[in-house]
Amino acid sequence: MALADLLGPLLEPAFTFRGVSTSWAEVLGFASGVLTVWLVVRQHISNWPIGIANVVLLGLVFLSAGLYADAALQIVYVLLGLYGWWQWLYGGAGRSRLSVTRTGRAEWTGLVLAGAAATAVLTAVLTAWTDSAVPFWDALTTALSLMATYGQCRKLVESWWLWITVDVIYIPLYAYKDLYLTGALYVIFLALCVAGLLSWRREMAVRPAQVTA
Repeated sequence: MALADLLGPLLEPAFTFRGVSTSWAEVLGFASGVLTVWLVVRQHISNWPIGIANVVLLGLVFLSAGLYADAALQIVYVLLGLYGWWQWLYGGAGRSRLSVTRTGRAEWTGLVLAGAAATAVLTAVLTAWTDSAVPFWDALTTALSLMATYGQCRKLVESWWLWITVDVIYIPLYAYKDLYLTGALYVIFLALCVAGLLSWRREMAVRPAQVTA
């Protein structure tokens, strides 16, 4: 059976609201996305395999909506998910489980420079080679999401601030693209990110956090 035959049913409408159809991929992406972020807040290792399934589903949604940078980003998320899974298990001292840390100045500088460069390059690529209606915002959210995911892989508490920024941009963007369920998902993500920030901060208050280089 061809891959298209397997994935095709996921893009079939699950329901229609105000004339806008919502696919099964978006519905399943909604459910697995909420579960993934909740598990990250709790620092549960199973967030990684569930998160990988989630980004595959959302990749199909974004591709069908013409959000090409977001669709391509899901491939990177799979690789980062595998990296984060390993880091959380063995990335601590002596290959122990990773603990929450703060982001050091050098790492922040590298992340900001990489994010700015990625935004500029992706904006140019999307403008020149795709029919994206929102090339800059698509590129910016892609770059910020990569920065945040890297921070999540390393259990850097500031990654929650990056995710909060991304969610604030994504909510109106998905509404503009008629992805109402995904937009609602990111409202929930925003609340969970605030909860994650507070939870990880509480852990550092009990156990003094290290700072990466």
